Amino acid sequence: MPLVGELAALATSLCFSLSSIVFTFSGRELGSILVNRTRLLIAILLVMLLHLLLYGQLLPINAGNERWFWLGLSGFVGLALGDGFLFQAFILIGPRLSMLMMALAPVLGAIMAWIFLGENLSLTAIVGIIVTVGGILIVVAERREDSSANAETKAIPTNRRRYVIGLLCGLGGGLGQAGGLILSKLGLVGGFPALSGNLIRLIVAGVIIWILAIANRQLISSYRDLKAHPRALLFVTGGTILGPVLGVWLSLVAVQNADVGIVSTLSSLMPIFLIPISYFVYGERITRQAVFGTVVAIVGMILLFV
Repeated sequence: MPLVGELAALATSLCFSLSSIVFTFSGRELGSILVNRTRLLIAILLVMLLHLLLYGQLLPINAGNERWFWLGLSGFVGLALGDGFLFQAFILIGPRLSMLMMALAPVLGAIMAWIFLGENLSLTAIVGIIVTVGGILIVVAERREDSSANAETKAIPTNRRRYVIGLLCGLGGGLGQAGGLILSKLGLVGGFPALSGNLIRLIVAGVIIWILAIANRQLISSYRDLKAHPRALLFVTGGTILGPVLGVWLSLVAVQNADVGIVSTLSSLMPIFLIPISYFVYGERITRQAVFGTVVAIVGMILLFV
């Protein structure tokens, strides 16, 4: 089928855009930490079943200790820490701005790969980094007090301190994702299956984050909160299916059927998709400055991937 890779990449962006909306709803009821714990547990179970169907094993038992170390460390940095910051950003500044801050992830990843892995950073990539950062600055410099978001949706906070903390959480999410990708690259050398690598990342991140919950005596309270908010649990399940399961699977299909540069670009369009979604779901007023800055950031990402 022609364009299957490109269509899968676009569908990846849409899945992660919708999952960010769903996780925002659930995070406002359960809190970002519990949402991250719960979605990791659900994702582990679903990806294990998918791994069994594709490879005949629940776990990648032949991965080797070194792969488990690098991929496990990647999972902790990217899924436990990075996504924890991202989910808190969803609550504080809404999914549109949070996912725009995540556009810094490929920028940070390219810089880290240049520093730690010795990868080349071309002139075009440097220009892409500058343009991406510039586009994000255009958006975040916008006057938030002019937002028409009401108190019920709280899509865009008017409190400046809350706004700055939300942006910093978004930056933390980008750093976590970039660091997780660099560590994943070390664990996936030699053609190791991406799905198996993703499962290892999920397992290690999930085990660590639930051990911390037990150590902090939050296991019973987590169960009670989930039981008291069945709608939020449904949102977490839906977001997990859309993001870590369906979104990741579509990204693998895209990589198998299209050029990596094209896939990287088309699968990173969440800030664009979230402009109309935020308008219709939250009633958020989208300014020309926000649209322009978002487009500039996406153009920078395209230059980075060329």
